[in-house]
Amino acid sequence: MDATLTMAQRREEGNLVLEGVPEVIPQNIIDRFKQYQNTRFAAFRDWTPDGKGILIGSRFADVSQVHRVDMPGGARHQLTFFDEPVRGAAVPDDENLKGFLFRKDLGGSEQFQLFYYDMLNGESTMLSDGENQFGSGIWANKGSRYVYRSNKRNGKDYDVYLADLNAPGKDKMIFEGEGAWYPFGWCNDDSHILMGNYVSATNSKFYVLNIESGDYYQVNPSDEEIAYGGAIFNKTDDGLFFISDENEQFTKLRYYDLESKKQTLLTGNLDWNVEEIELSKDGSKLAFTANEGGINTLYIMDTETLSYSKLEGVPKGQVYGLSFHPDGNKLAMTVNSSQYPSDVFVYDFNSKESVRWTYSEVGGLNTSVFSDPEIIEFETFDEVDGKKRKIPAFYYKPPGDGPFPVLVNIHGGPESQHAPYFNPFFQYILQELNIAILAPNVRGSSGYGKEYIKLDNGFKREDSVKDIGGLLDWIENNPELDASKIAVGGGSYGGYMVYASMIMFGDRIKCGVSSVGISNFVTFLKNTKSYRRDLRRVEYGDERDPEMNAFLEKISPTNNAKKLTQPIYIVQGANDPRVPLSEAEQMLEKVKSNGQDVWYLMAKDEGHGFRKKANRDYYLTTYLMFLEKHLLEK
Repeated sequence: MDATLTMAQRREEGNLVLEGVPEVIPQNIIDRFKQYQNTRFAAFRDWTPDGKGILIGSRFADVSQVHRVDMPGGARHQLTFFDEPVRGAAVPDDENLKGFLFRKDLGGSEQFQLFYYDMLNGESTMLSDGENQFGSGIWANKGSRYVYRSNKRNGKDYDVYLADLNAPGKDKMIFEGEGAWYPFGWCNDDSHILMGNYVSATNSKFYVLNIESGDYYQVNPSDEEIAYGGAIFNKTDDGLFFISDENEQFTKLRYYDLESKKQTLLTGNLDWNVEEIELSKDGSKLAFTANEGGINTLYIMDTETLSYSKLEGVPKGQVYGLSFHPDGNKLAMTVNSSQYPSDVFVYDFNSKESVRWTYSEVGGLNTSVFSDPEIIEFETFDEVDGKKRKIPAFYYKPPGDGPFPVLVNIHGGPESQHAPYFNPFFQYILQELNIAILAPNVRGSSGYGKEYIKLDNGFKREDSVKDIGGLLDWIENNPELDASKIAVGGGSYGGYMVYASMIMFGDRIKCGVSSVGISNFVTFLKNTKSYRRDLRRVEYGDERDPEMNAFLEKISPTNNAKKLTQPIYIVQGANDPRVPLSEAEQMLEKVKSNGQDVWYLMAKDEGHGFRKKANRDYYLTTYLMFLEKHLLEK
């Protein structure tokens, strides 16, 4: 393809670079989608310094910022006003400090910087160097000290640093790491911290580090591959509550005695992943969530008896961001479901009731009619114990009678998991376009045991693509679905799955939308940021090995692009540190030579996904236009 012709086909609209996308979006799509675009959310960040209110992440304008809410149902008072989204808001326990730590990057680059916001004067101060990546930012239990991680030493490996807000410029490296290391908690007397070393989704380790001497030791040392989740010191600092999948398919809650070095399994009867833990300040109560087939259930444990039960009165949905009030009698959380957006609830242990603190706008929509998915299972190509393996999926059904066209939406990761959450874009597709949505958790997804998550590693990569073939069979055998009208969509690894599914099942899929998708595993591994490269090699294989290199080249979409002849929409952020812009550009050039309708959208001020409302609105509106043209038109 002539480079001059390629550039001539391109146009720019503000920060967006476009190719093939129609210049005019039909007014009926703009008008119908407007309400769905104006839904909001609220996510718990921390309690205010006086303990009377809460800090939340929410969006009033273009991107998420930090707001203060002083009472249940109270007004949201915006505190930060940046052009980029703000991550987190952590408040120190120091009577002389009335503020919070937060993180922010530039244009989706993920070069996060640490900032401190002073609530007394409304000023934000950058605490990091503005050049390298900084993360964590965890306050000591008392005072102005905090720990963070950064790759500023060499741009690749993460070290752990100790800093003091009252001593700027005197940060001290307290641990030099190789690979992905991070701090995630303090002991009660602030003499030691917990830090983790992430190797892969099924292999990690964690350690206790003395911040003064630099001495450290591994907790529960083992030669086995073990995946660890959260961990937290008990009140007396002689033991730890932690999460791991040691000798189990699922991650379980355990207790580890630091003196005897013995552990006790606490949730052996829960055959689901325990995901988040939080301990009350007095150490008497421990809250934790279990991912039960994609829905979070909240439990509370008495740390003296180690007995636990479901916490009744908490709305059903995705429950996360747990945080006990300093008095130990209240537990804040964010709750989200397919029928309402994220909002903050506070459970009161005295009244045994959940109090809703935020009421997020839903654009005037009647969300009670929104589709709540059912869990289905479909058979795939291989067998387990002499029977066809079954793959779980969430089935979102539109109102009315079929047969419905279908959008197969494939999550990224690949170790992620689709779970029902509030998605106004999904609901528009369901309610307004009468397209059914199937969201499979193909092999390699988390939430279904550690063997399941390994089923797509290395040379097994295309087995997950074959799972989509099983889903296409299920659609074909379901009379309320129209197997002649199937689209695929997905982001990141899900974007690769879009390419690969359209190549492998080209006669069964009408069109696809790939966002920030991997198009060639070899070039992806060479060009992804150096601090991510070794982590991704564990999952995808090491491209430096000749046999693996040949396999990755063989299955990569760029080398099979001649088979991708259906209409496709390719979407990318220019600053993506994970899946670089080159992955989209090279796939675009390959598929254009096939002669089909190809759309391309690139945002100059985005990274791995679109976070700015104006960009996201344009992307999703044109996504709908693409579906109307290529899936629905006869």
